[in-house]
Amino acid sequence: MKKLIVTGGLGFIGSNLIELLLKKNFYVINLDKVSYSSNFYNVREFEKSKNYKFLKCDIGDKKIKKILFKYKPVGIFNLAAETHVDRSIDNPKNFIQSNFVSVFNLLENFKEFSKRYKSKLIHISTDEVYGDILSGRSSENYPYKPSSPYAASKAASDHLVSSYVRTYKIPAIVTNCSNNYGPKQHPEKLIPKLIYNIMNDKNLPIYGKGKNSREWIYVKDHCEALYKVFTKGKVSEFYNIGSNKNLNNLQVTKSIINVAKNKIKLGKKIKINFIKDRPGHDIRYALNSNKIKKKLGWIAKTNFRHGIKVTFEWYSQNKNYYKSISKRDILKRLGI
Repeated sequence: MKKLIVTGGLGFIGSNLIELLLKKNFYVINLDKVSYSSNFYNVREFEKSKNYKFLKCDIGDKKIKKILFKYKPVGIFNLAAETHVDRSIDNPKNFIQSNFVSVFNLLENFKEFSKRYKSKLIHISTDEVYGDILSGRSSENYPYKPSSPYAASKAASDHLVSSYVRTYKIPAIVTNCSNNYGPKQHPEKLIPKLIYNIMNDKNLPIYGKGKNSREWIYVKDHCEALYKVFTKGKVSEFYNIGSNKNLNNLQVTKSIINVAKNKIKLGKKIKINFIKDRPGHDIRYALNSNKIKKKLGWIAKTNFRHGIKVTFEWYSQNKNYYKSISKRDILKRLGI
């Protein structure tokens, strides 16, 4: 059975990706350093599978080399990263360490490993590297212009991966995805935060006037795209992954409220609360994903209304998920 490594597999996207890869009959090794956003609840459905193994490991650790040569994976999906913009504003050092320095260590060890064994590295990144896209959509050739320390750390790691491809000929691909939502997402992020507050009769905090626009993609669509890139993608290429559908934060909030009305009785305290905006808050992100559509035949299948319905149902049926997370992370968004 062929083996794959997923880094950051206790997180949101990583755990959903592992679920897909196990269904594709791969043996999956989950490497995670177990940080605040890691959650063993995310892997409870398959943690006893004979085709799944968890190893506590930071991709910045020296032991990553030993793991690569022991398990000889045919592919690595690098999802290990600090991802919350507010946290990067409060403490950028952690983001530079996790998202850039640790990626350097992974690349150094993968460089040696890939000389002896056939493998492929999929480095997963974000649409935030492009910065504000006030009109139109950013293609893979669009210049990077990151606004936050988080986006800058991801942009730097993207460039580093690209440099190793060109200089050392490592077999790697970079993907840039739009805003994900769905089951198992940490409640510091907008959608699970709003769902938690609705279920607990709390007000709904929205930055600024709620006009910041994002391109929302259901996490399982993203995972299917990553698998397509792994199996069909061309080494050295960049692929944008998006839904081609934008909504601003106010529209997202109203959509969740509308779904909730049909599921639960809404409390009296549930109302939109506009709060002081985040420093350097980008107005709009929007990807042009024509390349992955034309070259690899992938397209997002889940419309936002259905995706939000499924997402709300998951959180309402998995209330223990919230209990497994620090109350501070649930009740307060950093940067406020």
